[in-house]
Amino acid sequence: ASHNDNGWTGVKMGAQVPLTFGPDEIGRLKEIVLDGQGVARPGGRVERVEGFREQYIQDVASKVKLTRPLKVVAACGNGTAGAFAPEALRLMGAEVIEMDVDLDWTFPKYNPNPEDHVMLVAMAQKVKETGADLALGFDGDGDRCGVVDNTGEEIFADKIGLMLARDLSALHPEAVFVVDVKSTGLYKTDEVLKANGATTVYWKTGHSYIKRKTAELGALAGFEKSGHFFMAGDLGHGYDDGLVAAGAVLAMLDRNPGKKLSELKAALPDRLSVDPASPYYDADLLARGIGVRFKGEEKTNVEEYCVSEGWVRLALGNRVDRRGKALTVKLQGPVEPFLKGE
Repeated sequence: ASHNDNGWTGVKMGAQVPLTFGPDEIGRLKEIVLDGQGVARPGGRVERVEGFREQYIQDVASKVKLTRPLKVVAACGNGTAGAFAPEALRLMGAEVIEMDVDLDWTFPKYNPNPEDHVMLVAMAQKVKETGADLALGFDGDGDRCGVVDNTGEEIFADKIGLMLARDLSALHPEAVFVVDVKSTGLYKTDEVLKANGATTVYWKTGHSYIKRKTAELGALAGFEKSGHFFMAGDLGHGYDDGLVAAGAVLAMLDRNPGKKLSELKAALPDRLSVDPASPYYDADLLARGIGVRFKGEEKTNVEEYCVSEGWVRLALGNRVDRRGKALTVKLQGPVEPFLKGE
């Protein structure tokens, strides 16, 4: 719910650590609550864990020990990460430039969402002002991380995920990664991933779907397009944690001491892409058969649809917010055919 405007938040329900409820589980919970099916049971407790903040910071920071100097902007948007990120990043060995780290639930400058243009622009300006190596931006509840490189250019989550997959697959041969259907098609064609024996599974877009599939497959990591990264095992316990993702980015830079983040990004194959559009739609109209047509193939199920045919990748994903259902549309393809007029 941190994608939404301030005030439109909620509570994630979960069981079977680290999973959170998907449609089936949350639907069953709704039935139990609305139909009064709850059963009182003895036991249960509320327990306060003393020193939890310190334990958490130590655990996150222990995964990364930088050997090269890195100047990092920690952009917290006055959200939860402000209580943790600066200290954790310093313990990793980074020089930290704090940006909007004071907790303020009114979010006086902008909604802390590292996908939003306003926050990305502010991060880019701070990088240019300070000569930082990168900016790491966290959403309101701290489970997502956005990245701006040393030139002030944002690197969208699917590209950061691909860069991390390249880095991690070199350390973990034959690794499995899960990515959401709106992500770049490069995961399937990337020569570095192929050389490292990595396998990528595209799956339904959404936090709970990617987390569950990552756990189900025993994947090394799951990368969701909005910036939820699920790092398995000792990398991150399977949770989406913006600080764990930030640490993975810093570790990747540390393993490439002669390169800047912009150079690692430039090493990816070029792709032409259209910024995702999210029109709201009438579900009844779609149910009556208005579908998506691509090279003669018609699809009426818009819950999840992805096709890579010729040189264009079309990805559709569903999301719901307070204004209704929105259909996320993304187009992407390689540069060469476009330049050749194909």
